[in-house]
Amino acid sequence: MKKYKIENGLAFTDKYCFEPKTLYVAGEKIVTEEEYQMQEGQEEQVDASGRYVIPGLTDVHFHGCMGYDCCDGTVEAFQNIAAYEGRQGVTTITPATMTMPEEVLMKVAHASAEYCARYEREGQERQGAVLAGLYMEGPFICHAKKGAQNGAYIQKASKALVDRLQEASGNKFKTVVVAPETEGTLDFIREMAGQINISLGHTTTDYDTAVKAMEAGACELTHLYNAMPPYNHRNPGPIAAAADFPHCRVELICDGVHIHPAVVRTTFKIFGDDRILMISDSMEAAGLEDGAYELGGQKVIVKGNRAVLESGTLAGSVTNLMACVRTVVQQMGIPLESAIKCAAVNPAKAVGIYDQYGSLTAGKYANVVLLNQDIQAETVFVHGAKLS
Repeated sequence: MKKYKIENGLAFTDKYCFEPKTLYVAGEKIVTEEEYQMQEGQEEQVDASGRYVIPGLTDVHFHGCMGYDCCDGTVEAFQNIAAYEGRQGVTTITPATMTMPEEVLMKVAHASAEYCARYEREGQERQGAVLAGLYMEGPFICHAKKGAQNGAYIQKASKALVDRLQEASGNKFKTVVVAPETEGTLDFIREMAGQINISLGHTTTDYDTAVKAMEAGACELTHLYNAMPPYNHRNPGPIAAAADFPHCRVELICDGVHIHPAVVRTTFKIFGDDRILMISDSMEAAGLEDGAYELGGQKVIVKGNRAVLESGTLAGSVTNLMACVRTVVQQMGIPLESAIKCAAVNPAKAVGIYDQYGSLTAGKYANVVLLNQDIQAETVFVHGAKLS
């Protein structure tokens, strides 16, 4: 068994601040000093001087990277997505599907189950992020705010479809996106609340309907401000509804393209760092050069840090979650402690894995990242294995 003693760094603690602390890893888990001394194994000391020691980030909403997309529906796609994300310090992921026909979504479900079973069955050492689940963005959305989604496959919210996908995937779907104003959706929310996270997105909902959805059990807003009515002083819409419900979280794309820095700062003032989930919403071009790519079967043109459909509609981002952390800290004035909380702690809680991930607490899996002063991941551990 491999043992790591990570010392001389500033560790992100359960008090959501940085303190000088030695971290002990034995096998797959973070352990106490006493447990570390009792364990036999090959010891390696890691000098984290001048480094931040943080829990690995969790991206709960993104589509792909390095030329691969979740909707490819292959084990190869999940392997390559996980490898890239892990290298960035994003160590748990719930990649997102798009508004696609059931056969495509079912292919994704089966591939995710097969991918996860390989580690459980064969005991392979992880070479990238942990696939902690899947995110279902569509097809239960509205046409008027479909954004980069394919309107041809939009349909009414269906518990039967979600149940079929959950069975095929082994209950991997953690979140489903709905437009609450569409026919039958409020009944769907009431029926599914507690079984899966229900997020409002790609919607034209007004304030009153959003309130009904949250009273029924919706608990999240998908990529806040994007593909939804704006906050208006006479027609406040879903953003104000979310602010009124303490249980409601909001996703925030902090790539410097989707949301103005002033609005990001205001959002932190409204919702606080307890309720914000930082996401990348990246598509397959993340990690690659400019050019033509695909998202949900539609052509996407990437130039610099922007990805757009041929119509000019934004089509996800071309970044990763660690880069979003750098952006909010270095360019938007958000404290690093708050950014880590919104990119590591809150997302893990949102998808129900905080008992195993999301903090440097003894007993949890050793998903640990050493950051330099420029907030670049220098060393990454996933389940106690140091990624190359």
